[in-house]
Amino acid sequence: MEIVIETRPWRDVECDWLVVAVPQEEGFPPELSAVDETLDGLLSRLREQEDLTGKLAEVQPVYEVPNVAARRLLLVGLGQLKELETGKLSKAYAAAARSMSSKKDRTVAVLPAPLDGTHWPIDRQAQVITTALVVGCVGQGLFRSEPERFEFREVRLVVSESHEEAAREGAERGRILGEAINLTRELVNRPPSEIFPASLAARAEQLAGELGVDCTILDEPRLRNERMNALLAVAAGSDRPPRLVVLDYRGAADDAPTLALVGKGVTFDSGGLSLKSSENMSTMKSDMAGAATVLGALTAIARLKLPVNVTAYMGLVENLPSGSSYKVGDVLTARNGVTIEVQNTDAEGRLVLADVLSYAVDRGADRIIDLATLTGACVVALGEQVVGVFGNNQPWCDLILAAAKDCGEDAWQLPLFDHYAEQIKSEVADVKNIGGRWGGAITAAKFLEKFVSDRPWVHLDIAGPAFASNSKSHREGGATGCMVRTVVEVARRFASET
Repeated sequence: MEIVIETRPWRDVECDWLVVAVPQEEGFPPELSAVDETLDGLLSRLREQEDLTGKLAEVQPVYEVPNVAARRLLLVGLGQLKELETGKLSKAYAAAARSMSSKKDRTVAVLPAPLDGTHWPIDRQAQVITTALVVGCVGQGLFRSEPERFEFREVRLVVSESHEEAAREGAERGRILGEAINLTRELVNRPPSEIFPASLAARAEQLAGELGVDCTILDEPRLRNERMNALLAVAAGSDRPPRLVVLDYRGAADDAPTLALVGKGVTFDSGGLSLKSSENMSTMKSDMAGAATVLGALTAIARLKLPVNVTAYMGLVENLPSGSSYKVGDVLTARNGVTIEVQNTDAEGRLVLADVLSYAVDRGADRIIDLATLTGACVVALGEQVVGVFGNNQPWCDLILAAAKDCGEDAWQLPLFDHYAEQIKSEVADVKNIGGRWGGAITAAKFLEKFVSDRPWVHLDIAGPAFASNSKSHREGGATGCMVRTVVEVARRFASET
């Protein structure tokens, strides 16, 4: 998709669709009044007929458009301007993208939304809009003979000459973020016959080569040498051997602090011997979404050339039942020497992360974020659209929560009180891998805390929002690429902080 900054008068821009954003307030702001006048009062007539409400993400196509070069007009609602924030602006333009992308080879022009330029400078608008359009026109139908969604051939952002450079910079950031999100979505949406530890490691290595990022892949013998016995136990039931991918991006000085991104990469999770039902197994190709998010975020960080040192870790396994599977009752010794009693082989992601987190600490991580589709309990607690946030350092948590809010991604912190550790005490080992029915998302995070030493660490449980069970007007079903934007923003803030 080509992104063009257009400084000609909007009425002269030839395109298949011209997108105009409309707030829900009565009357039109000056910018829209001028558009209405050019269109011979079209917007006013649609509002009088109650066909144009301005409700958030509501779209209204118009196929006969007077006095302009555009062949069609798409009006998209912004909702109440006083309530508008990044997530809602993104939702509006994603809904617009989905409504326009059912035909191939389309060109789209977009007018800036009628927003306060102080709070919504043109570069910020351009970034949010471009990301939404890049993501919104790409579907999950990777194998459909007749796709329902097509990438736009060209997007033109129509701005004044004085805003041209700022719009160009914002649009480029938005395009990079959108493509990173789509990379994550594609990897999660692909079937487990294609995405398994070795193939995902190879894809990461290919991307690293294109970006000039150092890539190290630890195969099974090296994992044994590194004492990653918990990770290896999870992988033991599969014929496909595990991998640990390490991607080192160095955008700052060698002695600058390093941000570690750790992703759970269970490329398919059957539950192991604690076998899931078919219904609960049907979306388990998405259990590697944490690793895919880490990879997508690192590609964006590298392409944006952020002045920060970031190392991404992707722990990749399959969790399958066989004669060689690890068993309920087994006791594993993790890399850092902590012994773990296995009480459920379907609580495998935390075992993978245990060794990878310990490895990141030993390689000198100064701060850590891990991302994982870790627990159904987090979905029960927060629903399908909110990320659970847990951490051992409140300032680090606060930075990540603030970044998520500014990126329009919903996240909520849950406690890690000391008494939760009582639920994962074992009679035969240092810890057990499940903590009972109550507070399951918290006890899982409490388990992970044992493997991060004293490093500031945040765990993001993305089990709910990483994979959407259905499509909405603004969102494709399947993989969402949630938290890619937030992680990139965290890296940017970490760079400026240090």
